[in-house]
Amino acid sequence: MIGIFDSGVGGLTVARAIMKQIPGYDIVYFGDTAHTPYGSKSAETVIGYTINNIEFLLSRGAQLIVIACNTASSVLTTPILKRFSVPIFEVITPAVELAVQASRNLSFGIIGTRATVTSGIYEKKIIENQPQARVYSIACPLLVPLVEEGWLDKAETAMIVKKYLKPLKSRQIDTLILGCTHYPLLKKVIQRKIGRRVQLIDSSISVSKSIKAFLGANSEIDRRLEKNGQLKLFVSDVTDQFKKIAAMTLKTKITFECVSG
Repeated sequence: MIGIFDSGVGGLTVARAIMKQIPGYDIVYFGDTAHTPYGSKSAETVIGYTINNIEFLLSRGAQLIVIACNTASSVLTTPILKRFSVPIFEVITPAVELAVQASRNLSFGIIGTRATVTSGIYEKKIIENQPQARVYSIACPLLVPLVEEGWLDKAETAMIVKKYLKPLKSRQIDTLILGCTHYPLLKKVIQRKIGRRVQLIDSSISVSKSIKAFLGANSEIDRRLEKNGQLKLFVSDVTDQFKKIAAMTLKTKITFECVSG
């Protein structure tokens, strides 16, 4: 079983991408809705949530973990990884690799939560890959609450997106990394406001491709994963908005169980 967690509903974009890339694999998803958003919290707090979330997914039978949260991925450390014996994927490295491949002039924009942007993790990984790259980052703290509220097509949301993206447009970037798994749910308005000539990098798609490649190269691990097409959803707090956005994201009826966060 593939285990996925995020601070809320955004990580379901990763679940959706995985189901498209490698259909049939059993998935268990945990949305930590009681503590969302992670982006406004300290690194120490997010690390604690991350460890708890991984342990919860393992207790539910997960044999491969996907950290479908850029904020949690940005504070991920080697000691955390060494605590667990299963493969763990984060969303930042695959997104950077895809962005570098897609860019025409190595001029990158990053949008994410305050915690992700403050960490500088995207800049670090891009410069390690391409030292001559230009990287510009903007924190967009209002976007996660707007997605969680379901304001995907509101005029107010479009206005806020436009304001956030204005500095990046002036930098003439050619590639924009959506540094939060909530943001693909706003992909249409983001593309419209940044311009059609800018390539959007969706971390949910990039990490799903990485997992597909990994399983293709590791048949022993692949054989251990159940393939009954089951999706189990858990949250740490019951919200009607989670149900609404989850159904919209996965385009199907969903049921979920509330567990203490």
